[in-house]
Amino acid sequence: MPMVDLGPWHAGTAADRARVAGEFDRAASTVGFAQVVGHGLASQVIERMVTATDRFFAQPLDRKLAVRPDDLASNRGYSAVGTEALSYSIGEASPPDLFEAFNMGEEHVDVDDPFYAAERHRLFAPNVWPEGEPRFRDALVDYFAAARGVALTLTDVFAEALGLAPGWFRPFVDRSTTTLRTIHYERRSGDAEPLPGQQWMGAHTDYGVVTVLWADGAPGLEVFHEGRWRPVAPEPDALLVNLGDLTAEWTNDRWRSTLHRVVPPAGVQRRRSTAFFL
Repeated sequence: MPMVDLGPWHAGTAADRARVAGEFDRAASTVGFAQVVGHGLASQVIERMVTATDRFFAQPLDRKLAVRPDDLASNRGYSAVGTEALSYSIGEASPPDLFEAFNMGEEHVDVDDPFYAAERHRLFAPNVWPEGEPRFRDALVDYFAAARGVALTLTDVFAEALGLAPGWFRPFVDRSTTTLRTIHYERRSGDAEPLPGQQWMGAHTDYGVVTVLWADGAPGLEVFHEGRWRPVAPEPDALLVNLGDLTAEWTNDRWRSTLHRVVPPAGVQRRRSTAFFL
């Protein structure tokens, strides 16, 4: 998995920025995924998010189900194990995926703006929070803002890598349908074997511009590259970044939106990840 260090982008010369952009261009053109360090997402913000989400997913199921949205199309609140099958997005039928998730979007939306008001029921729906858990909300809102900052920086790297003007992408992502999805996978002792073809998360591509993923290092994530599935685990302090279908279209497939999945383990295991979608 290619490694890109954003540190020189933040603090370096024009030559440093050009080198970082070149490294990202190679990763985007070959794999569509990269390990990113020097990203500036503070470890304390990550730790608060992980602690808060661990506490949430450890609750009894009935308490988590109380945070389901009224309309599942809004992509907010709790999503229980077995309620999604992501491979359907690429036209492949499969058994339900074996993950649970909590989803959120922008916390503060200008509802007087017709742009947001028109999609207040769906793409810009209000977040659904557990009652009496302000630390959970605050931790995720802070992480959301920090991850969005990383994603927006990456769009500036995109512009440099593609020979465009500085900040060229910013006007096209200033009202993005940003989403944060924190995901919990767990296979416990005594759980039934997965059904044939059943995954922790089915094969899919992401739909948007760029995804910024924190993952705990547990195995399971695989990307489809050069004709086969290849395992991926983040290096210490690295985020995983992959491109979505929209960026592949914008670049006329110069850059790749790569199939990926999460496969279930042979034995007892837990895996945690949090994805920010721009």
